[in-house]
Amino acid sequence: MSKLQCISPIDGSVYVERHLASNPEIQAALARAELAQQTWKRTPLRERIAIGRRAIDAFAARESQLAEELCWMMGRPIRYAAGEIRGFVERATHMADIAEGSLADIRLPDKPGFTRFIRREPLGVALVIAPWNYPYLTAVNAVMPALLAGNAVLLKHSAQTPLCAERMVEAFAEAGLPEGVFQYLHLSHGETEALIRAPTINHVAFTGSVPGGAMVERAAAGRFISVGLELGGKDPAYVRADADLAHAVETAIDGAFFNSGQSCCGIERIYVHESLYDAFVEQAVALVRQYKLGRSDDPQTTLGPLVRADAADFVRAQIAEAVAQGARAHIDPAEFPLDAPGTPYLAPQVLTNVSHEMRVMIEESFGPVVGIQKVASDEEALALMNDSEFGLTAAIFSRDVDAAMALADRVEAGTVFLNRCDYLDPGLAWTGVKHSGRGCTLSRVGYEQLTRPKSFHFKTQL
Repeated sequence: MSKLQCISPIDGSVYVERHLASNPEIQAALARAELAQQTWKRTPLRERIAIGRRAIDAFAARESQLAEELCWMMGRPIRYAAGEIRGFVERATHMADIAEGSLADIRLPDKPGFTRFIRREPLGVALVIAPWNYPYLTAVNAVMPALLAGNAVLLKHSAQTPLCAERMVEAFAEAGLPEGVFQYLHLSHGETEALIRAPTINHVAFTGSVPGGAMVERAAAGRFISVGLELGGKDPAYVRADADLAHAVETAIDGAFFNSGQSCCGIERIYVHESLYDAFVEQAVALVRQYKLGRSDDPQTTLGPLVRADAADFVRAQIAEAVAQGARAHIDPAEFPLDAPGTPYLAPQVLTNVSHEMRVMIEESFGPVVGIQKVASDEEALALMNDSEFGLTAAIFSRDVDAAMALADRVEAGTVFLNRCDYLDPGLAWTGVKHSGRGCTLSRVGYEQLTRPKSFHFKTQL
């Protein structure tokens, strides 16, 4: 196809239509990036940081416009949409704040007659491939540190959120970033795969599905370039016997249903100690019943549509299959009048009597459903938490910090939370294990993924 269309989940209308880049346009963008990066990498770091900070300001100044566009493109309720703009600012600002320290030379102890240090050099041209569910947050994780480290960046965004790529590039252009250093390309899947193979590309940062990550690895195979992958998740929460029940219910349910469950690190399965199980389920179901399923542009809506009708129908199928296998569905979809098969509008659902024999407990749902399973001990909970092909995040709810730490050491995940979930602290490494990916963004460690070490070993006395 020669163009992309963003179909709004709100009403099925075409919200954005864009021309897909032709091969000559792709080649021209690559040439601009390669040339611009040669000058950009020699630009003093403090100047690069100053441009980055001006870009943050330019981006934040358009908060209302960006929030409305986000609402219409991917269905985030308008009451929450601006939160992503603020999250972008928080992450980008942190990466700017730590840039000098993270990119400083690593000097070895003095040795008479020698000067020895390690310098972090940019990789060259980085390709960032970003998804639709948190289009600004997932992109900024790699874009900001890549630019500050001296790389040029090409941004390919989901066809669902093409304006996000354009708005980010516009903010940096307004800040005075030299032409060619940061560009976007609207591409098909095939064109994206071909771009990864281009000799000019030195790094790929991809956020998306496991099959998408496999495509990136195949395309990059044999090129010896670095690849960062943030892929799927089936993130668990464990509510210990000593947890603050009200806090655990409120936090875990928000982690499961915010953004209609379309969160990389959303809670998709909950294990509750048997002493709290009945009370937890009762309070969780009561809380979920309070959601208002509606159009995302309605300020009263707290649960918007899924991104597409087929995504909603996938979750419906998971729920129906689980019920057929013996699970209990606690929410009557009739309580949510907009729920309708064949549309993106899907009622939230809480399932009990679940097990790992059911797809809904082991397969990524990416929708407003959560299974709650009773456990008798920490050991049982730990075994279930780790019984997954994914390992992005996990959450523990407990008043006993030492016990939680002992458990967290054994949980197979990139991030383990205590008494919170579904949040990225930009000071911490954002990473995953198993099929949740490899590599890292954010934090000081994130800069290491976007640079290469170069050692200087000078004998200064002869």
